Amino acid sequence: MGTKSMEGFFMLELAAEAFQAKNFQLAADIYECQLQNVTDLATQQEVLLKRADALAFDGKLSEAFEIYQRASKIERLRPAQLENLTECLTNSIQRKEGVVSQKTQQERGTTTCGGYDAFTCRICWGFLYEPVTLPCGHCFCRKCLDREKVPVCCKDCKDTSKLTDVQSYRVNVVLSNLLSKWAPSQVLAVQLRHEGNVMYAEKKLEAALEKYNEAIQLAPTDHLLFSNRSQINSSLKKFEDALHDAETACKLQPHWLKGHLRKAQALLSLKKTEEALTEYLFCIALEPEGKLAKSEAQKLLSDLFAPVPDDVQERIPDCSSLSSRARIKGNTVNTLTSFGSTSSQGSYKDCNQKNRNTYTSEALKPPPAVNCSKEPESVRVKPTCCEDPGDIRDTSSSYHPTIVDSRYILKRKHSTDDEKDEEMEDKAGGREWQCKRSKPEGSVKEETASWSVVVGDLIDAADLECSLCMRLFYEPVTTPCGHTFCLKCLERSLDHNSKCPLCKEDLTEYLAQRRYCKTFLMEDLIAKYLPEELMDRQKVDEEEIAELSNLNKNVPIFVCTMAFPTVPCPLHVFEPCYRLMIRRCMEIGTKQFGMCLSSDSVKGFADYGCILEIRSVEFFADGRSVVNTVGKRRFRVIQHSQRDGYNTADIEYLEDEKVEGELKEELRMLQDTVYDQALNWVNSLKLEQKERILGHFGPMPEKEPEPQVSPNGPSWCWWLLAVLPLEGRAQLPFLAMTSLKDRLTGIRRVLLFMSRNRSR
Repeated sequence: MGTKSMEGFFMLELAAEAFQAKNFQLAADIYECQLQNVTDLATQQEVLLKRADALAFDGKLSEAFEIYQRASKIERLRPAQLENLTECLTNSIQRKEGVVSQKTQQERGTTTCGGYDAFTCRICWGFLYEPVTLPCGHCFCRKCLDREKVPVCCKDCKDTSKLTDVQSYRVNVVLSNLLSKWAPSQVLAVQLRHEGNVMYAEKKLEAALEKYNEAIQLAPTDHLLFSNRSQINSSLKKFEDALHDAETACKLQPHWLKGHLRKAQALLSLKKTEEALTEYLFCIALEPEGKLAKSEAQKLLSDLFAPVPDDVQERIPDCSSLSSRARIKGNTVNTLTSFGSTSSQGSYKDCNQKNRNTYTSEALKPPPAVNCSKEPESVRVKPTCCEDPGDIRDTSSSYHPTIVDSRYILKRKHSTDDEKDEEMEDKAGGREWQCKRSKPEGSVKEETASWSVVVGDLIDAADLECSLCMRLFYEPVTTPCGHTFCLKCLERSLDHNSKCPLCKEDLTEYLAQRRYCKTFLMEDLIAKYLPEELMDRQKVDEEEIAELSNLNKNVPIFVCTMAFPTVPCPLHVFEPCYRLMIRRCMEIGTKQFGMCLSSDSVKGFADYGCILEIRSVEFFADGRSVVNTVGKRRFRVIQHSQRDGYNTADIEYLEDEKVEGELKEELRMLQDTVYDQALNWVNSLKLEQKERILGHFGPMPEKEPEPQVSPNGPSWCWWLLAVLPLEGRAQLPFLAMTSLKDRLTGIRRVLLFMSRNRSR
């Protein structure tokens, strides 16, 4: 490789780095210099394209377009070669109109799609029909979920459901009944839409169109109906009607991708190439990853830059707005340049709104010839509101500027007779045609769809009652079988039986996942339409929580075994009443309950016990759990009672009586003596016994310098009582003692008894 070739290669690499660093002016200058040294046509076209891309990203669209056309003269540009230009024009749309891509909207948790209300499906953006509630609590149309890939990903919270079988989803019974009652016309319209879809699939286009006409009469603000009818009209070759329906869909949902795709396809069918390009670019702005819109836009740009054959150019009438090739190029570039220009006189929407019905005779005249090389760009740019009448479309539903003006279409494939016929049509009824097309369908209003406006007489609190507690839903949860209950009601029911309380469907898998997410739509409807009833329901719940939070009255009691302060006490919970008790302790935040030894008396449990604090809970798939607890405080039972199947009690807490003076010193000496005895007994145990004790209770606590620091006395005493081979009845008196001296004396007697038996 020669020195000159090496230098050229190095400069091209430098230009590429400048482009990556967004120094587009430097990149363009380098590419321009390198063109002088390139003789190979293929390489020359490649360098021209790179220079054009750099100019385009630098905001110099006029110069960029000239370079693209030069490159196209060497060889027709492939659509893939115009990817950078497509990206540049799309970025201009996003900056000019503030369009946010749908992916960015989803990441931010926002949406610019109009018409969203409580009854909108966030997949199709249409009316929520046959609503299915996902495990995360969000609702979507059943048919929309059927079309989703598995595992289904929620469009609201991005949760990926573990229910990969789409057939397992059932319609939410309560919501479905509510929608049928509150919005019967909309429900019927959706049913007609589905019937029309079946007929369209069977190629019965006229019958399908009739179904959609009926549906639109019932729901004139449903953008899905207009979008689908646009497709049917396209199949019937009724492209003007298809365009009108697509524009109406875009009016109802200005930032809905499918509506703009329909509009672009209709415009392309009507040979309105540049307007179709505008729509495709807007679609890319909404969804940058969309392959269809990107592919079509690149194809149209490739056609736009293709060289115009001389014989076709000669057939273009001199009286038209396309009198010369220079004129074609210049005006197309101006329209594109004006889109990204910061000095334009207001946005497309403002211009169109102001001048929609004020076209003067001057505005309807063909524009004079323009010399692109002499006049400044600001003079050559013509506002889109001053288009020729023959090319005016229904711009009232557009929400972004026209990038390529339809006056400057390169009519390479049109015959001269067709062009003259179009001109005669425009001159004969231009203004009247414009007025007709600018009016939307009579039943369509400017406002976006709003389906959740419910007549007050239709609202009945009985429609939103839990079938278990017969009260208004509070924290409603929907099961996979489609039935809705209060969260706490469902949990209590599943404590006893893992089947749905209504349809008896097995909910073992649902219980194992333990994902009782609230149904958000149900909560929103109750808050919106039944606020007073909801406040009353919340007040009752708050009163119950306050009552359950009291650790002196109606304290929950687990009747099982002996428990001691500071000593671990693991529990295996499987009975329904204790499942409820543990769950309540966790929900209200106290995480505490009493443990008492069972009793043969009428009372059912002993008069003394210990408060346990929950450290952790491990749930099993069938609802059982292992609860790790530790002893906190001793108490005496004042009154025995019950609540929802488990025992409760009014209690008072016990503390050791403190002593001073000589008694305090005697107490310290007694602790030293008993502690040494206890240590000797533990050390005398067999190795297997020691390992079991250490695994269950942990090591023996150290002796405390001051035995009266804790109101329960030294922790080693309770550890020793827990490991000594004593029955619960023998341990219970130690728990009731409030004299540390008596407790130490009793422990010493037990140790002496144990040592005597061992010596025998």
